[in-house]
Amino acid sequence: MAELETEIAQLIIDFQTKRGRPLTIGTVESATGGRIADMITNAPGSSSYFKGSIIAYSNEAKIDIVGVSRESISTWGAVSAQTAIEMARGGKDILKVDICISDTGIAGPFGGTSNKPPGLFYFGIASEKECKSEKYIFSGDREENKRNAAIKLLDMLKQHLLKYYI
Repeated sequence: MAELETEIAQLIIDFQTKRGRPLTIGTVESATGGRIADMITNAPGSSSYFKGSIIAYSNEAKIDIVGVSRESISTWGAVSAQTAIEMARGGKDILKVDICISDTGIAGPFGGTSNKPPGLFYFGIASEKECKSEKYIFSGDREENKRNAAIKLLDMLKQHLLKYYI
């Protein structure tokens, strides 16, 4: 796990060295509750590129702090591709970063429905290069789902860096 954070750090530092300009990242987290920011800051040198995190656990925080539209939450739900994208876009603007990643999900074991089961997560990423969401369903307990979601979202960030910045 620590290897992934170190790989991301190296990719960003390499970009900064080659391009002579900073590349900054931030997070907006819901179901992972700050775990992703914690993992990112485990990498030495993260203070040169990680600007911060917003934990928007409630719908009110998603709407009032991050800027997710009320219409999106009522139409698609808090756990949806649209909400994940709006969280990433809002975080990018608020944190003034080049890339922002987000998560929203149902960690479990409760809170799910037949359409949105426990373990369902949507991840968002927003940058000048791309804005998208990915859906994953994990089948572990609450702790495993949160850990797996954090790892998967960091891998999504790594793949984004490799595709557009390296």
